[in-house]
Amino acid sequence: MVKLLLKKSYRHKDLKEIKFKDLWNSRGVFTTMRILGKPPKILFFKKHIDNLFKSLKVYKINKKNIKKNILNLIKLNINKNINHDHLFRVAVNNKMISVSLRKRIKPKRNFTLKLIDYKRIDPEYKNLKYKKILSCLKKMDVSKSDIALYKDNKILETGTSNLLYIKKNKIYSPLNDFYKGTTLKFFFEKLKKIRKKSIFIDSLYAYDEIIVIGSGKGVVSVNSIEKPFWKRKSLKNYRILSMIYQKAVTNCPLYNS
Repeated sequence: MVKLLLKKSYRHKDLKEIKFKDLWNSRGVFTTMRILGKPPKILFFKKHIDNLFKSLKVYKINKKNIKKNILNLIKLNINKNINHDHLFRVAVNNKMISVSLRKRIKPKRNFTLKLIDYKRIDPEYKNLKYKKILSCLKKMDVSKSDIALYKDNKILETGTSNLLYIKKNKIYSPLNDFYKGTTLKFFFEKLKKIRKKSIFIDSLYAYDEIIVIGSGKGVVSVNSIEKPFWKRKSLKNYRILSMIYQKAVTNCPLYNS
C-alpha cells in the first residue's frame, strides 16, 4: 500500500477542505508530477498542467475558476522547506479536487516487466479508471518491476509509464491506444527521431533494449521479461536517454507559481 505523506480534498464550489478521497475509479482525470530539491522544482510542470486542463475539457469538468483553483491548491500544499524527492498527484472529478504527496520510489537495477492482457478505458487520457492496474501493482515490488499492458498481441504502455523500444539503435514508440505521458512528449521533442509503430509481443525478441519512461520512474532500462522470455542486449541508448533526462532535471526551473 502506498503511504501518502499529504492527502487533502477540496469541494469545487467554495474550496472548503473535506474528507480525503483519492478519486480512483470515479469519472475524472489526474496528473502525477515529480517534485524534487529544496527549494522545490516540479519537472515539466507546465506540460503536466496543460495536459490536465485538456483532459478536464474532454471530460467536461468545467467548474468556475477551475484552472485558477487547481494552481492555488498546488501552491498551498507544497512545502518549500523540505528537500523533495516525491510525486505530487492532482486528481479532479465533478465533485472535488484531491491532492496527495508520496515518496518517489527509485527503480532498482535488473528491472522487469510482467505482461498483462488489458487496455485502459479511454487510454489516450489520464483518467481515473485504474482498478485493474492498481490491483496488479499491489502485488508487486514496484521498485523492481511493473506491468506492461497489451491487447490483441500489441504492447501499449506500463501500469504507470510509457515504453520505448530500441532495435539497431533506432528508437520506436507504440502507435496508439495508450496515454502519451509528459516524459514521452519531452523525448519526442528532444530527439525528433522516435518512430511510431505497433509493437507486437511475438516480435519482442528483435529489440535490443526496452526502456520505461515516466514521471515516477524517470528513465529505466528493462533487464528482462519472463513470458515471453526477453533479455536486454545493450544499455547504449538507455545511457543516452538517461543523460538527456538528467540534464532536464538539473536545468528545471524552481517552482514559484
